[in-house]
Amino acid sequence: MSKLRNILKHLTKPFLNAGLQFYYRKPRKYAYQDIEVIVHPEVFPPHLTLSTKILLDFISEIELQNKTFLELGCGSGIISLLASKKGAIVTASDINKTALAYLEKASDKNQLNVSCIYSNLFENLQGKQFDYIIINPPYYPKQPKNIKEQAWFCGEDFQYFKDLFQQLPKFQSKENNIYIILSEDCQIEKIIAIASENNLTFAEVFKTKKAGEINTIYTIKQSDT
Repeated sequence: MSKLRNILKHLTKPFLNAGLQFYYRKPRKYAYQDIEVIVHPEVFPPHLTLSTKILLDFISEIELQNKTFLELGCGSGIISLLASKKGAIVTASDINKTALAYLEKASDKNQLNVSCIYSNLFENLQGKQFDYIIINPPYYPKQPKNIKEQAWFCGEDFQYFKDLFQQLPKFQSKENNIYIILSEDCQIEKIIAIASENNLTFAEVFKTKKAGEINTIYTIKQSDT
């Protein structure tokens, strides 16, 4: 990230935070194609962030008919609903029970089947296998104070990624596809290093620059060594 971008983010952050708090003081609609969800204030907001829309566009180009699909940490769940619309057999997991409750309502309203599971990472998904796993992770190194902040902060020592990459190999195969999206705002080198400690490698599959921010989708594979 450029020095100028750092300065601008520092100057605008107080105004952005205030704006977000005002905008998300009540549930808000979010739509993609003809799918609509209601996003509760305690749930990760896709409206003013880039990652969800980028993943939606990316997934819309994938053939998912009869594929098993997991959105790990689903938030609003609109990615899961899109996958279901494309014919996938979908599981959506989250540690935010409010997010899951709202997704269940959206699933009924949109007439799309999604299995909602309360789970801290893969804790309650043991024994399941998926053709596709999609991860839009929290990546800012700060200790979350509550369930809402867990959608943004990965812990001061990147504990989220340490846990994720320790558990992930049990859900990998040579045939399945695991995708994770990261912004240039995060410490990508640190995250990749944690993955490497667990014999996992990152390969870039898509990169885009929107609103001055670069976001990259990586596929995660087991190391050959």
